[in-house]
Amino acid sequence: MTLSDPIADMLTRVRNAVRNRAKTTVVMNSKVNRGILGVLQSEGYILGYDTIEDGKQGQIKVQLKYSDLGEPLIIRVTRKSKPGCRRYMGVDDIPRPVQGLGIAVVSTSKGVLSDRKCRQERVGGELLCTVE
Repeated sequence: MTLSDPIADMLTRVRNAVRNRAKTTVVMNSKVNRGILGVLQSEGYILGYDTIEDGKQGQIKVQLKYSDLGEPLIIRVTRKSKPGCRRYMGVDDIPRPVQGLGIAVVSTSKGVLSDRKCRQERVGGELLCTVE
């Protein structure tokens, strides 16, 4: 089965797993998905992820993170750039979700970065998603 938007599929699987209070979820393996998960891990939204080889494309097992009271750290995940309408942002146009409490994930020439790293390195790119 082919997907037209594997990033949206990954974000939906994470969103559904958080809603169901699951400890882990499994998503498709791709370089962009690993980049997004790397940003989520470095910003503290997930515990980590492991690549599972299955002889095909592979899968990624994502360990989700919750607060001490059991509340999810990921409240809302929104896909911004879509295959039918790409959204490119300059460094000064990258949004600050929830006045800086959330993150925007941007695909740049230096890899997939958070909005904070983009501002530090002064690079713009394709706005993939926002996490609150």
